[in-house]
Amino acid sequence: MLLTAAAGFYLGAGSVVDLWLLLHTLLGTALVAAGTNAFNQLRERDVDARMQRTRGRPLPSGRLSPRAAGAFAGVISVLGVVYLALAVNLLTAGLAALTLASYVLLYTPLKRKTSLNTLIGAVPGALPIVGGWTAAGGALGPAVLALFWILFLWQLPHFLALAWIYREDYQRGGLAMLSVDDPDGRATGWMALLYAVALLPVSLTPTLLGVTGARYFVGAVVLGAVYVGVAAALTRAATTARAWRVFLASIVYLPALLTLMVLDKVAA
Repeated sequence: MLLTAAAGFYLGAGSVVDLWLLLHTLLGTALVAAGTNAFNQLRERDVDARMQRTRGRPLPSGRLSPRAAGAFAGVISVLGVVYLALAVNLLTAGLAALTLASYVLLYTPLKRKTSLNTLIGAVPGALPIVGGWTAAGGALGPAVLALFWILFLWQLPHFLALAWIYREDYQRGGLAMLSVDDPDGRATGWMALLYAVALLPVSLTPTLLGVTGARYFVGAVVLGAVYVGVAAALTRAATTARAWRVFLASIVYLPALLTLMVLDKVAA
């Protein structure tokens, strides 16, 4: 979240980047992000206790009480939103509050009910880059909308691969992931490929909108082609090794793409 917020801030700024304002933005964003994470763990402590990879977290392991976790989550979340409102601007504070609310009140409970939760969860995951953009004074419009959709689409193959790798754990936790009801992994693979293919042309729009230059365009094509390639392999045979390749490719893709954006930003 901080990486994408910082990239959004730089891209939304004019010719001069206000480093103090960036610091305020990242601090407020970090508080809200931590509060969101804490609220999520508070509401899912029963699920975490049933899953091998999460049972060691502070709440299911008994190292922290729900009351203490709730107080911590509430204080830092409110502090983060108020800090952004006072030190940055109201629009960025509102976007941070929307990120928290959509994650905790929509995405978290929907994980128990429908596999569409992944789509809902991608919204708060894509909002920090918008918050960074508005914090720097960037106006809401097609350029920042393109950044939002890049982040939105990038997350889907990333999380689908992760859900396939830990499908048995998610089943034990009672979470409604696509991979839980997808024994051979074909549906998971095809959905990952669909979103990776959709991401490729969307990732090119910053150059078409005049935000980035030609070097970014070429780099985005190469990165997108690799992402599509590893996702396509998952449709032929959904194995844990191939799912790990999609996940690792996603981890490389995002910072590489954001770095290209920053390095090839068109001067305002």
